Amino acid sequence: MTEIRVPTLGESVTEATIGRWFKKAGDAVAVDEPLVELETDKVTIEVPAPSAGTLSEIVAKDGETVAVGALLGQIADGAAGAKPVAAAPKAEAPAPAAAPAAAAAAPSKTLAADTPQAPSVRKLSAESGVDAAGVAGTGKDGRVTKGDMLAAIEKAASSPTPVSAPAAGVQMRAASPADDASREERVKMTRLRQTIARRLKDVQNTAAMLTTFNEVDMTAVMALRSQYKDVFEKKHGNKLGFMGFFTKACVQALKDIPAVNAEIDGSDIIYKNYYHVGVAVGTDKGLVVPVVRECDSKSISQIEKDIADFGRRARDGQLKIDEMQGGTFTITNGGIYGSLMSTPILNAPQAGILGMHKIQERPVVVGGKIEIRPMMYLALSYDHRVIDGKEAVTFLVRVKESLEDPARLVLDL
Repeated sequence: MTEIRVPTLGESVTEATIGRWFKKAGDAVAVDEPLVELETDKVTIEVPAPSAGTLSEIVAKDGETVAVGALLGQIADGAAGAKPVAAAPKAEAPAPAAAPAAAAAAPSKTLAADTPQAPSVRKLSAESGVDAAGVAGTGKDGRVTKGDMLAAIEKAASSPTPVSAPAAGVQMRAASPADDASREERVKMTRLRQTIARRLKDVQNTAAMLTTFNEVDMTAVMALRSQYKDVFEKKHGNKLGFMGFFTKACVQALKDIPAVNAEIDGSDIIYKNYYHVGVAVGTDKGLVVPVVRECDSKSISQIEKDIADFGRRARDGQLKIDEMQGGTFTITNGGIYGSLMSTPILNAPQAGILGMHKIQERPVVVGGKIEIRPMMYLALSYDHRVIDGKEAVTFLVRVKESLEDPARLVLDL
């Protein structure tokens, strides 16, 4: 008998929801054949069969919430139709081993209310909602370690959660009149959509969020793109878009204004001397933000290649969790949908996000004369707790200067 368990889902992801089973109990399965779809806060993943045989038992049903390591089902060795009679005694055998584990945990102390917590513990507590004060600490003087918190979070996540129960603080609406109700369709929010909603609201409740605007004349970038797009595609195998220019321009500005590349951790500000830029991608299941790492050392062609690859895999649901973690700044492009202006919401815990918009020809004054130019509004939403107004405005001006004179990107000016 082979157990099917929830695999490690990535840093900070401790639970998932059963999306659907691809097989029924009694079906034959092959090694590495997809068995069940798990929906996490960030991505949807498929769990493959660890061995060949017959799917003898499905433990976790569709819609249930399961923790990392939880038992999903069992595979009986042999051909389809084999009867898994010996499954029950085997499952009960490991039960006595729980007693020594509980006894070993007994000597640990509970964290005193006035004992200072490590930053990693505070962060895990804030993200998960598990109170560190109630966790048994195994560190020096009974301090709670990161390992203690992760174990406590996993234990809390493994507790059964009613699928229909509304989340705390979620407002339930009044029932519609019968005539209207018959024309409504009620669809349960996916875990991804619930997480998006929760994170965006948390940002509004936590950060002192503000947005500043500027506009950029796209004439130079568009001319450069038009001149080199064919030879670029022939050499690099992908199209030359605008995101590569914007990403490099943002990195230049982040180097000049490091506060925009920072984040708050408790009473500290962490300034990051690396540049991992998240690029928002819209999919059928919601918005995801894969991260292009080390953008300061990558060429525009490599950035364009990475973004194109992320976009394809995001729409196919094939992004990995670690590809959406660790970003220091985010760029979102509402212009591809026709947005002329918007105020993007921060991607916590980052302190800044740049919103790109539609390129539209407008009359502008150039050298005392009115000319028609392709203009784009830029919006920088930022956390005023970290970034002052002067820094935010200067950041946008730096981005504008780099895009209106792309030679600055080549000369590192």
